[in-house]
Amino acid sequence: MSSSKVMQQVLAVQGMVVEDVTVESGGGKFGSVVVATVRCDYRTSGRCGRCRRPCAGYDQGAGLRRWRTIDTGTMVTYLQARAPRVSCPDHGVQVAHVPWARPGAKMTLLLEDVSAWSAANMTVSAVTVLLRLSWRTVAAIVTRVVADLLGRTDPMAGLVRIGIDEISYRKGHRYLTCVVDHDTGRLVWAAPGRNTETLGKFFTALGPERASQLSHVSADGADWIHRVVAERAPQALICMHPFHVVAWAMKGLDKVRHRTLAAAGVKDRNARWAVAKNPINLTADQKSALERIKDSNDALYTAYLLKEQLRVVFEAKGERGREVLAGWLSAARSSGLPEFVRLAATVDRYRQLILNTLEHNVSNARSEATNCHLRALTKRAYGYRTPEALIAMGMLTRGGLTVALPGRN
Repeated sequence: MSSSKVMQQVLAVQGMVVEDVTVESGGGKFGSVVVATVRCDYRTSGRCGRCRRPCAGYDQGAGLRRWRTIDTGTMVTYLQARAPRVSCPDHGVQVAHVPWARPGAKMTLLLEDVSAWSAANMTVSAVTVLLRLSWRTVAAIVTRVVADLLGRTDPMAGLVRIGIDEISYRKGHRYLTCVVDHDTGRLVWAAPGRNTETLGKFFTALGPERASQLSHVSADGADWIHRVVAERAPQALICMHPFHVVAWAMKGLDKVRHRTLAAAGVKDRNARWAVAKNPINLTADQKSALERIKDSNDALYTAYLLKEQLRVVFEAKGERGREVLAGWLSAARSSGLPEFVRLAATVDRYRQLILNTLEHNVSNARSEATNCHLRALTKRAYGYRTPEALIAMGMLTRGGLTVALPGRN
């Protein structure tokens, strides 16, 4: 079998003919490289690079081009071919389609798919060493692969229950707004920013018809989310995430702890965790600290009980949860603790959203899980230079997109 036939089997690209294979030695950063001269066969030649429609030729373009592909053994390998241009009735003058690469890419499909799979399963720094690519090149490849995969599917199809949340992806108050499908757990949309304009872009992409099919939207207490949902999907029930409501109580409890312990001149290193942790998770020292607080600090112990009762509201759910919430509001208002009197006013303001959560059992847990995953991706990559790179990686790993290694079933 000739070397060209062997290379055609190695590259496994349908619609391509290998004409020649040479080894070039030079002073480049890779030293000697393998160069395979290829061309499209009669079935794939003369097609638009965007729609792949057969088109009339326009000119020979810029002449020979090279695409980096997977290494041959330990040697860097390139495909080399002419890149003529065609005249497409729909897209105008375009570089002709080639079956071994995506439009505008300098890498072959094989190398891009291996890069994307590797980036989804290991650190980007490891991918750069393994495949001899730069960090920016890997990020660009992931972005291109994700765009290609999303072009074949509709991630927003069939959305009924969604979660909306924001996550800080970099210092300097830089945020992403993320939308997650509750029924599948998929990340379906993300964009830089956390305001009404940013979320409005999601509903614009979703469209009025599909927005009218939303039944539940979970979120935290961000009014900008509530306003956009009420305007663009008024039929959807907004459900308050229990974690954020209990977090409000934790902040109030912490303020009471600081205020009362400072006034009494008491320093107890176990007091913080004694009132913050779930009762079943307390250590022996923390249980003792809680007993001391019960005997000597009525205000702090009252705040602790109010925090625990608020947790019970979301554990009870349904009608029982409604009753516990009403009792909690009454107890908080009459507690005499300014922090919890203010909290009662806040909870009452969002009361209907909390009742929606109790009745329909929809929380932002899926969104929080996605946020944790995005934080892990950021830590694994030691940060991303652009939000688009993080979004692409998030969509690749949490968006239900599948990239298979070449040659694997």
